[in-house]
Amino acid sequence: MLRGSCLCGAVRYQVADEFQYAFNCHCGLCRRATGAACKPFAGIERAKLGLTQGEGDLLIYGGGDAHDARCRHCGSLLYSLVRDGAFVHVTLGTLLDSPLIRPSAHIFVGSKAPWHDIADTLPQYDQFP
Repeated sequence: MLRGSCLCGAVRYQVADEFQYAFNCHCGLCRRATGAACKPFAGIERAKLGLTQGEGDLLIYGGGDAHDARCRHCGSLLYSLVRDGAFVHVTLGTLLDSPLIRPSAHIFVGSKAPWHDIADTLPQYDQFP
């Protein structure tokens, strides 16, 4: 199991190191949610992520089966519930341990920030591949 945490440590989670995919998303929603050029994330079945501390400290933005989960104290974006609630997209920057998976591509590059240049050799897709 991998451990993860928000910046202030109020919310902690564990997740199986069994991610099915990982990407760097450059869509406008992810840029605004993170305040960064992209959101590096890994996808896994919802049941494989569990909170170990701070459930009452979560701030949920969005609806029941599609939302972002943040720490209500420090604002860290921990994960996004997606695919009708079946999967979570764990933000890789909140992991305290190193996962086996690495992002395999840049997605939604067609709407990336004009001030950002992608400097690696990963494949780039205008939308979701």
